[in-house]
Amino acid sequence: MRFLAIARAAALLTALVPVAATAAIFDPTTYQLANGMQVVVVENHRAPIVSHMVWYKVGAADEPAGKSGIAHFLEHLMFKGTPDIAPGEFSKIVARNGGRDNAFTSSDYTAYFQNIAADRLEMVMRMEADRMRNLTLDDAHVRSELKVVQEERSSRTDNNPSALLHERMEAALYLTHPYRRPVIGWPAELAGLTREDALAFYRRWYAPNNAILIVAGDVVPEQVKALADKYYAPLKPETLEPRLRAAEPPQAGARRIELRDARVRQPSWMRQHVAPSYASATDKTRPYALQILAEVLGGGATSRLYKSLVVEQGLAASAGAWYEAEALDWGSFGISASPRPGVGMDKLETAVLAEIARVAKDGVTAPEVTRAQARLKAGITFARDSLHTAARVLGEALTTGQSVADVEAWPERIAAVTPEQVSQAARAVLDERASVTGLLLPAQQETRR
Repeated sequence: MRFLAIARAAALLTALVPVAATAAIFDPTTYQLANGMQVVVVENHRAPIVSHMVWYKVGAADEPAGKSGIAHFLEHLMFKGTPDIAPGEFSKIVARNGGRDNAFTSSDYTAYFQNIAADRLEMVMRMEADRMRNLTLDDAHVRSELKVVQEERSSRTDNNPSALLHERMEAALYLTHPYRRPVIGWPAELAGLTREDALAFYRRWYAPNNAILIVAGDVVPEQVKALADKYYAPLKPETLEPRLRAAEPPQAGARRIELRDARVRQPSWMRQHVAPSYASATDKTRPYALQILAEVLGGGATSRLYKSLVVEQGLAASAGAWYEAEALDWGSFGISASPRPGVGMDKLETAVLAEIARVAKDGVTAPEVTRAQARLKAGITFARDSLHTAARVLGEALTTGQSVADVEAWPERIAAVTPEQVSQAARAVLDERASVTGLLLPAQQETRR
């Protein structure tokens, strides 16, 4: 592993200053290394295991034009070795020590993790710090891994009609913003990616001052601090260019996509709306109100859509709603339904739109909001029990513009939402002009009956 000279390393090794956070969910301890790397520690002593995660503030939305898929491709290539670890050995070493590892890429971040026995923390931290700065790539490994990624795209997207529809809907939902690009990349651009593309992306974004270390499990902050000082603090920071994202123009027209495929066995109807995220919302109460709206509208068997479409009218086999708030820029609010056999898509769509219009016009009731708040807050217990969930929630938040304090304040912010705020959120977001409607149909089915 390449280290800085002793004198230079000593200048970087400093005492880390804890940042206070309200003890509401995970009660984390946070530190800032002198080289700019943020460290977050979540103690969970239920079992002698640990989740070690490194999150980079870069994703598919930060890719150069014409290079879609490079962020995810580099994620694969990060397992191809350093001067100290042979290609493919990283995961084998973790497995031999009883752990498991993986990585994932989104539009806004890329993350790498190892879940392993607590007494192996130093080993995985040493290896992760090594590949942060010392990745080596040869053309043979790059070419073979590109074929792996292309096959992944083929199996997960091209051969999956539902995934294809979702990809097309995302591309239509955003007019200019890079969220319209698929994380795995467009086929033609993916095929043209090279070793030089991967190394350029790596050198630009993979640096300690663009990374967050999160360690959750059977550890104490002092232990993590000592190891972070030893392995991450000596790494040289880089001068980072700003994350440039195209501004999304006002949405002024509804879009509609119909995908027919002989492989479709269950038709479905879906609508996505552009919505503010935690980070981008001007009204900071809006994302919490939208979470409650999604729960009231389509959060299970007691939701409005399910009761109306599935139980009362018997038109749908399933119905639901969701809201994605964890994004650096825009989030999205979605609604979906699948018809029962013999029910036409036009009849199903009319019924769904009637429920959307009703909630936009009349709003929600206080009892509905109270029940939704209770269901949402009940999930906190499970989040506390899972050490990987803690690391995942905090990593997503910190790479998309939130703070530890924001995460810890989530229960009280959800509890403070009023029925009027939820009703206002419904009227603001459920605007057909800022939406894309998608229909997934068998090859021979008529759209309307």
